[in-house]
Amino acid sequence: MPVRAVRGATQVDNDDRDEILDASAELVAEILYRNELAPDDVISMLFTATPDLTAEFPAYAARKMGLTDVPLLCATEIAVPGAMPKVLRVMAHVETPRTRADVRHVYLRGAAALRTDLPR
Repeated sequence: MPVRAVRGATQVDNDDRDEILDASAELVAEILYRNELAPDDVISMLFTATPDLTAEFPAYAARKMGLTDVPLLCATEIAVPGAMPKVLRVMAHVETPRTRADVRHVYLRGAAALRTDLPR
């Protein structure tokens, strides 16, 4: 089975634990749904948060969703001046029969402005 990387991002309004967990869970669920993936298809996930988000690890949302045996990692994005604030990003490595062109990357909420080239 081919291994593919699926990208996604979302934006929260506040550096709030519940907002980070809710937005992260929504993002992970939407990545799985749009790509017709089961939890067993996920190899690993790398989460990043902009430096203004420190209230919770976004990967914890995936753990709460049941991805308990998937390697997860959180990191901080580079603090580029003028970059969009309060953004959570994820790159999931998955097993899927989809071609690279058929992988559905997911950008939600304000982060949709980061990838206006993608279909909604």
